[in-house]
Order: sequence, then structure tokens, then C-alpha cells
Amino acid sequence: MRTTVLCACACVVLTALPAPAADISSSILNAARCAPRATVDPEPADILRVVGTQEPSPRALYAERDLLIVAGGTTRGVAVGQQFFTRRATPFGSGRQNGPRAISTTGWLRIVAANDTTSIAKVEHACGGIERGDFLEPYAEPALPEDIERTDTTGTLDFDKPAHVLFGDRQRLTGGAGDFMIIDAGVGRGAEPGARFAVYRDLHTDGVPLAPVGEAIVVQADANTAVIRLTSTRDVVRQGDLLIPRRK
Repeated sequence: MRTTVLCACACVVLTALPAPAADISSSILNAARCAPRATVDPEPADILRVVGTQEPSPRALYAERDLLIVAGGTTRGVAVGQQFFTRRATPFGSGRQNGPRAISTTGWLRIVAANDTTSIAKVEHACGGIERGDFLEPYAEPALPEDIERTDTTGTLDFDKPAHVLFGDRQRLTGGAGDFMIIDAGVGRGAEPGARFAVYRDLHTDGVPLAPVGEAIVVQADANTAVIRLTSTRDVVRQGDLLIPRRK
């Protein structure tokens, strides 16, 4: 039986991440890189995945500087120097069987060795622990909107067609100031990156108006969902809270 051994060469040159905007703190930039995404699609069957390490003692979690084995090599287009996010789909919970679900970003890594069928990648950052089975997606530096750190309450509130908070990372149903969450509005409903929303809650009490809960900015958006950052909160933001656009 032939055994193929991959070695991560110490002389591989690692290029730096693209330079972030000078006015965004490194903590917020990393939080944005680690922010969740949403999907309604199943993972492709042939997607690249982490399958373990070459260490003699097995571990369930992998962290920065660990060397991981990726099930896929040069015949799959993998090359030394490529960078990937590692992500994990959150199973539907609480009886939910449809609609978007959270995709957690568990970290990012760089390929340091590859043969036809297998690669070795070095973990550059772990957002909370990379696991066997996490899948890879090409790394792209997030294009963050200006003033992502600042709360902006200017503009006219438009209560006609509110969006709703869906969930945070790992399908978590609550969030606080600084957290990233998924909402049920995309670019077709005014949730372009940089758009501002006020967060309100319907208390479902006769004669009591909507209660203000916080402020948010859109960080990333697709056709049907968007990622927001809560810039300020008066209370815990919950699934179902309303997002009211601030029209300029």
C-alpha cells in the first residue's frame, strides 16, 4: 500500500491580508470577518472540507497555527498560498424546517502544501474553534461600510415595510451592541451595505407604541438577507424585532 506524505515547508512565503481601512479597529474588522452568513441552499456534495490534523493525538477543536488536512488538492484547483474561510452550517432547530439558516464562520486558513488529492493548511485565525467537517470557501476581505463603529440616528424613519431580525451566529436568537445578526431583507428591500436601521419591538399591548431597542448598520447583503452590526442597544435584541429603515 502506498502512503502519501505531505509536508508543510517552512519556507512558504505568507502574504499579508489586504490592508483594512485605517479608521476601522482591528477588533471590529476581525469580528466582521467572523460574522455569520445565511443560506437556504444545501452544501455542495463535493465542497472542500477539513478532515483533521497530522498530530498523533486527535483533537476535536483546532486553533491558530495548527496545520490541518483538507480533503482536496491540485486536481480540485487548490494551490499553495490560497486562503479560505472555514465555515459550518447550523442545523435547523426548534422545529424550523425552511427559510434561511445560519452559516457560522469558524476561522480562516492558508494552504501551505498540496498534492493531487490532499492539502495542508495553516490556521491563521480561529473565530471560536475550527472542527473536522467544516467546509472551505474562498477568502474575500469584507468591504465594510464607513462609520461601522458609529451610531447614526439621522434620517426619517419609514415604518411602512419593516424588516425583521432572524438570528445571530449559530442560530442564536438574541444579540447585543457590537454583535452581528441576520435580517430578512436584502438589497431589493433597501438593505444595501451602509444602510441604517432603527430596531423596535412590538410589545403586543393595546395602546402601547413600538418600543425602541437599538440601532444597526448593514454590513453585507444578498438578494434576500443581510448581515447587520448592532451599533447600540437599550435592551437585548431578539428574533422578530423590527428593523425600521432610516431614509436620508
